Amino acid sequence: MTDERRAELAEGIERVRARVAAACAAAGRDESEITLIAVTKTFPASDVRLLAGLGLTDIGENRDQEARPKAAECADLPLTWHFVGRLQTNKARSVAGYADVVHSVDRAKLVRALSAAAVRAGRTLRCLVQVSLDENASPEERGRGGAHPGDVPELADEIAGADGLELGGVMAVAPLGADPLPAFERLAGIAAEVRRNHPGASIVSAGMSGDLEQAIACGATHLRVGTALLGGRRAIVR
Repeated sequence: MTDERRAELAEGIERVRARVAAACAAAGRDESEITLIAVTKTFPASDVRLLAGLGLTDIGENRDQEARPKAAECADLPLTWHFVGRLQTNKARSVAGYADVVHSVDRAKLVRALSAAAVRAGRTLRCLVQVSLDENASPEERGRGGAHPGDVPELADEIAGADGLELGGVMAVAPLGADPLPAFERLAGIAAEVRRNHPGASIVSAGMSGDLEQAIACGATHLRVGTALLGGRRAIVR
């Protein structure tokens, strides 16, 4: 079963990397500019180990209660852990213990909580400002989080000035049911504005299984890919 699963994951990686290569060629970009993050939500730690063995060592998780034990189980591997889901402030201390990059910072209260947790843990967290790209979002969509674009510069300044935190850039999820290209174009403009004040904040986290080509066309540097790499969601089986 392990050999079969390794082959499935290898095929997924090959397919996604081929899409990335084609999108980069179309956009006149170099593939080396793209970091592929495998979002392993609902998949077991054994899949993380197989991915690492196949050379994919950037791992994304959405929920602390799943991510924390998975990270502990894989602590011997040279992985970069990305927390990509909406984060409650009461989970900041836990996430600061294992995450290297937090993609979903969307409010000042969370900045303060992550800063205190990082200092306590003796770690430095790279943080991205999550941007809401749909002002007309439904309540369900607003539940995905994200700062209003007008609030992003101030929030970026707060992260940059916080102890234990490093401003990495911006992140966004394209609005549901809409062409992602205009949304990602807006994100590119917001990212450029952030870089004017913080030149080192070069990360643009955008693009998932269904829209990675559009994200690359608009300057994404980090792709958060789950289904296209790992297949349909499944219950974790140890």
